Amino acid sequence: MSILIDKDTTFIIQGITGREAVNMTRECLNYGSKVVGGVTPGRAGREIYGVPVFDCVRDITKRMKVNGAVVSVPPKFTRDAVFEAIENGIETIVIVTERIPRQEVAQMVELANLRGARIIGPNCLGIITPGQCKMGGVGGPADDTRKAYSSGPVGIMSRSGGMTTEIANTLTAAGLGQSTAVSIGGDAIIGSSYAEIMPLFEADPETKAIAIYSEPGGRMEAELAEWVRENNSRLPVVAFMAGRFMDEMPGMRFGHAGTIVEGKADTTAEKIERMREAGIAVAERIEDIPALIKERLAEAA
Repeated sequence: MSILIDKDTTFIIQGITGREAVNMTRECLNYGSKVVGGVTPGRAGREIYGVPVFDCVRDITKRMKVNGAVVSVPPKFTRDAVFEAIENGIETIVIVTERIPRQEVAQMVELANLRGARIIGPNCLGIITPGQCKMGGVGGPADDTRKAYSSGPVGIMSRSGGMTTEIANTLTAAGLGQSTAVSIGGDAIIGSSYAEIMPLFEADPETKAIAIYSEPGGRMEAELAEWVRENNSRLPVVAFMAGRFMDEMPGMRFGHAGTIVEGKADTTAEKIERMREAGIAVAERIEDIPALIKERLAEAA
């Protein structure tokens, strides 16, 4: 099985005529994903690799059931695009756009919660269920995606889009396939955190373990540790914490907008301690993840 998307998932791409979205459309189609339409106001009637373009989301949803939307529009238009998707009944929304004002992200997340929709991102590469569907740019070209990702029992969550694929590739090389991999986004405010996605993996009988790529800043690791402990999770979790050097270099920035260390609780050392206290294994190197997962799975058997 999988979470969020599968072989039957249909989705649209908002901003489909943009350069990056055109490439994303091709990559998703080549992987076998069901991209059923695109939206760019004023461009109705065009096609992108055979995908029809419409002026608005409603023009698509009134014709067919649409499960998801990938939003790839400039930051100043993203909120309106996401609101449009939510109000037209789309349940899973991947926002690849970055540099969206935090207040507007908070408004999008609030509306999604009110309407029962789920946002992944912003500033993310999307979701992939190997061999079934990829929604977003995760994995890159289809041939590369097939090499890095394989079907299996390990769920992946990562704040970095590129490291989502790095972890998948490392697992695949070790003979551990993946159920679903989610690039959750690197901004300070995102639609779905580790702790909010964990219940989906927990409910998926074919997911047997979780691999996580984490970074300094924010409270997501603490929330994850609390969720794992309070819910007595059945899933072994192995995490890799990047940016440990930042604990010794106050003021240093690390990659994403969300990696802002505001206090002791945001440091890598504190995050690692909290996760270990909850029973989450922390790998010293990315390449150590497969062995730790195999060890935890053997213990649980």
